[in-house]
Amino acid sequence: MSILFSRYVGGNVNEVPKSLRTWFVIHFYADMVFGIPLLIFPETIMPLLGWNPIDPIATRVVGAALMGIGIESYLGRNAGREVFGAMLNLKVIWSSSAILGISLGLWNGGAMAGWLFLATFVIFWFVWVYYWRMLRI
Repeated sequence: MSILFSRYVGGNVNEVPKSLRTWFVIHFYADMVFGIPLLIFPETIMPLLGWNPIDPIATRVVGAALMGIGIESYLGRNAGREVFGAMLNLKVIWSSSAILGISLGLWNGGAMAGWLFLATFVIFWFVWVYYWRMLRI
């Protein structure tokens, strides 16, 4: 199996694919785009998305979580395989939980903007699971 992984990273099974490092940077920017407004001014941004009423504390906690994970993605983008494995565990768990939570919210009549958040988390979930499986080989 490690031969399969080595094909993706130029022959060294201990390396991290450059494409995964790129995805970590993309994830940083996505988390900042969503996280900063949720943390700083949820009372302004959430009604624009059709989210009424809002809980500014819960919204800010979500913004803080997005920023924390995103910033760690950026800071860890040059780390080794072991760090990437741990971060991918976190990202798979976080995105899976978010997908479940958003889906339940939409099922119970949540705001239409929830579909945008759901789609974003699903896309990242596929990316993270793909690389998580690759690093497990």
